[in-house]
Formats: sequence, structure tokens, C-alpha cells
Amino acid sequence: MKKRNYLSDVEDRNGNAFSVIADFEGNEEQLMDIEVEEVLPILPLRNMVLFPGVFMPVSVGRTSSLKLVREAEKKKSYIAVVCQKVAETETPMLDDLHTIGTVAKIVRVLEMPDQTTTVILQGSKRMELKEITDTTPYLRGRIATLNEELPDKNDKEFHALVEACKDLTVRYIKSSDMFPQDSAFAIKNITNPMFLVDFICTNLPLKKDEKIELLRIDSLRARTYRLLEILNREVQLAEIKESIQMRAREDIDQQQREYFLQQQIKTIQDELGGGGQEQEIEEMRKKAETVKWNEEVKTSFLKEVDKLERTHPQSPDYSVQLNYLQTMLSLPWGIYTTDNLNLANAEKTLNKDHYGLEKVKERILEHLAVLKLKGDMKSPIICLYGPPGVGKTSLGRSIAAALKRKYIRMSLGGVHDEAEIRGHRKTYIGAMPGQIIKNLIKAGSSNPVFILDEIDKVSADRQGDPSSALLEVLDPEQNTTFHDNFLDVDYDLSKVMFVATANNLNTIPGPLLDRMELIEVSGYITEEKIEIARRHLVPKELEANGMKKNDIKIPKNTLEAIIENYTRESGVRELEKKIGKILRKSARQYATDGYFAKTEIKPGDLYEFLGAPEYTRDKYQGNEYAGVVTGLAWTAVGGEILFVETSLSRGKGGRLTLTGNLGDVMKESAMLALEYIKAHASLLNLDEEIFDNWNIHVHVPEGAIPKDGPSAGITMATSLASALTQKKVKANLAMTGEITLRGKVLPVGGIKEKILAAKRAGIKEIILSDENRKNIEEIQDIYLKGLTFHYVKDIKEVFAIALTDEKVADAIDLSVKKEKTEKQEK
Repeated sequence: MKKRNYLSDVEDRNGNAFSVIADFEGNEEQLMDIEVEEVLPILPLRNMVLFPGVFMPVSVGRTSSLKLVREAEKKKSYIAVVCQKVAETETPMLDDLHTIGTVAKIVRVLEMPDQTTTVILQGSKRMELKEITDTTPYLRGRIATLNEELPDKNDKEFHALVEACKDLTVRYIKSSDMFPQDSAFAIKNITNPMFLVDFICTNLPLKKDEKIELLRIDSLRARTYRLLEILNREVQLAEIKESIQMRAREDIDQQQREYFLQQQIKTIQDELGGGGQEQEIEEMRKKAETVKWNEEVKTSFLKEVDKLERTHPQSPDYSVQLNYLQTMLSLPWGIYTTDNLNLANAEKTLNKDHYGLEKVKERILEHLAVLKLKGDMKSPIICLYGPPGVGKTSLGRSIAAALKRKYIRMSLGGVHDEAEIRGHRKTYIGAMPGQIIKNLIKAGSSNPVFILDEIDKVSADRQGDPSSALLEVLDPEQNTTFHDNFLDVDYDLSKVMFVATANNLNTIPGPLLDRMELIEVSGYITEEKIEIARRHLVPKELEANGMKKNDIKIPKNTLEAIIENYTRESGVRELEKKIGKILRKSARQYATDGYFAKTEIKPGDLYEFLGAPEYTRDKYQGNEYAGVVTGLAWTAVGGEILFVETSLSRGKGGRLTLTGNLGDVMKESAMLALEYIKAHASLLNLDEEIFDNWNIHVHVPEGAIPKDGPSAGITMATSLASALTQKKVKANLAMTGEITLRGKVLPVGGIKEKILAAKRAGIKEIILSDENRKNIEEIQDIYLKGLTFHYVKDIKEVFAIALTDEKVADAIDLSVKKEKTEKQEK
């Protein structure tokens, strides 16, 4: 009998080095010709399969297995070696083991330097495990040995099969980097066909299930055929991999290297039960099952998930795709808060937060009433417009509180990129959804109160027109299928209650304005400001400055003095700042001295806290001068009175001078008024030649402030008429209205603000266009108290009301005939 020993270090697929020892190569049949007991100790292995005739080192760690090994070595008895179905099972029973295995004997037990025990086993004969007879101190079981069907020694076909297996194994070893260099040499020098087949089956990194399949085959010829099929497959895969590596190695850069490493990591993760990427994708799929979206959106989402699965994690597209899917899952699809439809509670909430603003409150309560009756409706698109500081934005928060909805505020001031509304297409790196979708994610509800603040400040440039993108958002007929470029699927905005705010409607495009329900939030009168300050501003500022409710008191007469002398606004923003300034000075004094020197702020104390009065309200200045008429104007901070002054000077005549920083429309109003008076000189008993001998100068005071608009038309006409007739204008009278060349008086806007300005200035009578009567009827009686209104259709009616028959004290004699007589005498 010829003996040979071959030792080669081989790494299995899990990276563990082991030694393969080929012994008794000359007569492997001798190993199988053994007698064994019917019940043997059972040694379970993890991911390792032992074949007859082959030596195999095994690292033993279980306490029971160590007892088995030491006892078997001592008695020099045979053991049964089987493989576990699941490597992680710590206490395997019959159902946890593959029943096919090998009878083996222990060649040597080695105590390793790392305190582990390694046992060298040699397989002898195949066997089948029938049952487990004992579990302590180690497994024992009843076995049945299996016979081998060996081919004839002169079977040339079998020898050809074995040689083919040997050649393929050598090719596989050479094309793989998993084996040391001398492994192929060891294979070539094995001459026993049976041993060669079993040696290859044991030591090649085949799948565990395939090794069990090979061990189960009784016929050596059939086993060799099956091994040849497996080797063919493995060699082809190894050579393809080597070919790819060779091509890639020619021009591999850092990115390609990282990609290859990631693929290897992915393979390892797959072997270990999946990586983080797969878990994340699986979590997305599970979460998608709970989201309430329609079939079209669901199909689109799952398609994008499949696309993410095919995308490499290091690719720039991966983060974009992941961000898209996370956005889809974060949106509140079909999630709605329940509206509080208690009208009494809603009215109480609105009244508590805001004083006045009756129109807006009425509109909200109407919406609630319809919602209560119908149960479901499209939310209205409301636009609150008015001067700054009147509470348009804070009103949106009160609406949300009254409805018990989520509150979102989006500032549109300075927005000039359409993508801010519609988002970017997800094909761009860094793409993101628009602010509408972002804020809905933040709210977590599909029916919030959404404030579009400063919608009149939206501007357009080369990146698109955001106001055009808002057309779809603010159209109740279209926003059921709002299309965000990033999402690329339709989203229903019909349940969102959009509330836009604006200071000036003139800058909002017509189509956008047409989609909104306009509600004017006008300025406050002094009495309203006092109530707002007393109820809201003073308590708010006391808390903001660390004071208690009764530390400092600001009575009504002091608040009125602040409003009249230190603020000039329609709203209450400046008033809040002044109250805050008073309380800060008081806080400083308390921090210095330990007490409040003044617990009640009186009007006389305001100079100490706020300095000299900043404004003096324009007061009516009397009617002692010809050509001075009081007009009413609207400004961004509310209504004001203005004076139109006309003076005459001798000259060649026909010259009209206009000063006071007037706009084009206002200049045209002055020209219109003069042309009307020239055309109707007989109406005022004027000599027509007077216009040839006197120059006319019209001035509107406060020349540093730009003024424009047609509403001063009748004021200028009355001023010219008073100057040319030298008659007094009726006392305590003001007027506003546009004039035409025919003398017709047209309506103007800002009536409420103008009336408030007139009341502050001490005006008793106001002349308006007859068409403005409807505006007066909408105003509450509290604003109209103490005023008399004259509604006119023609400038003749204005002259009849405004001009008295009394001449001014220093009247100029404008008689043209007298001048001619004096010239002749000279």
C-alpha cells in the first residue's frame, strides 16, 4: 500500500483557513470496510460536510461537543458527523440536522494558541441518522451505514469523468484568488479516483445544500457526473468574474473601485441576511401598504421603489430617488383633521383674538354654517386686503384656532422663482418639492388653514412667474389635481383653506385676483385702537417685558394721546412698539431702583417716555382764505385730509402752475377742473377775459410727499372756483371725488379711511359722489356719528353746496373792465 500526505491551506467561502490532508490514497476502500456500532455519538457541524476518506479540521466550541471529542479520542471509538440545517442553532435536535452524514474517527485533538480546540477528523463511511437516542452529556443516535456503488476499475468512461473533474478543479483554483498556489499541485498528484471525487466535494467552496446532495448519492459514477455539472458552472462563473476583473483593471478609477467594493459588501450582506439598503426599501414597501392613496399613485410609488432597488447607493441618482420616495411617504395622503363646527365657539374665538373686522368674521362663520349643513365642501379662497398692521396675518391663526385645523404660513414676499410653488423636477440633483407640498408635510394634514402672506409682493423674472403657478393652487376647480413637478403625481388641495393677504390689489394679476374672494380689512378708528391696545397689546407687552398685570397701568386717555401724537398708521403695529418702549423704560427703572416710580402712565408722562410728539394731526384751518379747500385722501397708512390752495397773480394770463409733488393723474385733474371752469365761466358769473390777465397757481402742501390719484378732482375745481370768485368756502366742509370734462362727479375708493380722517380733523360735512352712497351704507353708524353727507352727481351741485355768497376779507378785485378803464386814463 502506497502512502502519500498532502497539506494545503485552503480558505472556505466564509474566510476560515483549514488544512486538507489526503491520506491512505492508495486504498480508500479499506476505510469503508469497517464495523461500527448501531448507536454512535453525534457531532453536529456548522456549514461543513465531511466525505469518506478525507481529513478535515473542525473547531469545537460547544461544551457537549468537547466532552464527546475527548471521550471518543480516549476510547478510540467512531463517531457520526452530520451538518446542521441552520448554523445558528445552539442545541440541535433531529429536525435541525441533515440525516445524511459520515462515520468518522478522531485523528488528533489540538489545543490552539487562541485557547480554542481543533479536532482533525477522517471520514470513513457514509451513514444515515435514524433517530436521537440521548441528549446528555452529548447527542447520541441510531445510524444505518450506507454502501457505495463503485464502478469497475477498468471503466474508461468513469476515469474520463474523474480526469475532467480534476482539470476543471485546477482551472477553478487558478482563476480564483481563494486558494494558495500549491493547491492545484496537490490536486494533480491525487491518483485514486474515488478519493479525488470526495476530496473535491469536501474542500471546494460549494453551497452546503449541494454538498449534502452529493453525499446522499450512492453511486460514485452518478456523484461524479453531478460534481462535473457543478464544477462546469463554478468554473464558468469564476472565469467570467476573472475576465471582468481583467477588463476593469485596465482603466479603473476611484469611483469604479468603490463600486466594486460596494458590490462585494452587498454580496456579503446578502449572505448574512441582507444589508441596510434592502431593509430600508422593505420598510418603505410596508409603510406604503398603510398609506391612503389611489391605485395610480400607488403603482407609481412601487415603480419608483423598484427603480431605487436597481440604483447603486453610491450613484448621485440614489439620494434623489430616496428623497423622492421619503417625500411621497411623508405627505398626509387622505389625512384630515376634524373641523369644530360649533358656531358659537368659533364666534367666541374670533371675537377674543380680534376686535372689529366684522366682515371677515361673518364670512368665516358662513363657511362653517354651510360645512355643518352639507358635511363636505370645497374650501373657499379668501384674500384679506388692507393697510399694514391691521391684523390680516394674525387673523389666519385665529381662523385655524376657530376651526381646530392645523395652521401654516407661507411668506410670498420677494418670491420670484416658480419652483418655490411647483418644485423642481426630480431629475435634477438637489431637487425638492415646492413650498406648498413642504408645508403640508410639516402640517401632517391635508386640510390646514394655509396663509399666503403678502401675495401682492410676488415678482417674476427669468426663472418664471410664481403668480402664474398660483393660478392652479387658488382655483377650486383645478386644485383637486395640483401637480408638483417633484412629486409628478396629482395631489388634492381642495380641502385646504387658503387665506391670502395683500396691502395693494393693483399689483396682483387679474386672473389671480379673479380666483379669490376679496374681503377688505380697513383701518381702525381711534376708539377701536384704544380697545385693541387695552385688550390685547398692553397685556401682551406686559408679559413680553416680564411684568405682572397690575404693575403698570396705561389708561384710555394715555392710549389716545399715544395714538394721536406718536403714531400715524391704519393698523396698530407702531402703537404696539410705543407701548413696548414705555414698558421697557419702566423695566429699566425697576431694575435700577427696585420699584416702579410710576405705576400709572398719564398723558403728561409721555414726553418722558417717548420724547416730543412725532405727529400733529391735520386740523381744519377755517375758511378765511379764498381758494383753500379741504380734500380727503387715502394713503398706505390710512386716510388723511389735505388742503388744495389756489392763488392768482397778474400776468399775461393762460398760465397754470402746479406744485406739491403731484403725480400725472392729479395734474390732469387740475387741468380738467380749470378747463371746465373756463367753459362754464357764466355759471360762476366770471368775465371770460379774466383768464387772459391772471396766472393761476395750484399747490398741495407737504411737497416732500408724493401725491397722485383722481379723487382730488372736485377739490381742485372748488379751489379754483373759490379763488376766481373770491368767495368763502363753507366752514367745516371736506370733499372727495373725481371730475370729468363734462362736470360729472365719479366715485372714488378708500371711503371709510377718508371718513375717519375727516372726523379726526373736526370736519362736519362731506361731499361725495352719489355712487359712493352704497359705501356709506356699509359702514357702521359709530363711524358716521356727527357727520353730514352730501351726495352729488355734477360739479354744479358741488359749487352750490361749497361756495357761499360771502366774499373773503381781503378779496382781490378781478374786474377786467376796471383795469381797461384805468389803462385808458393813463
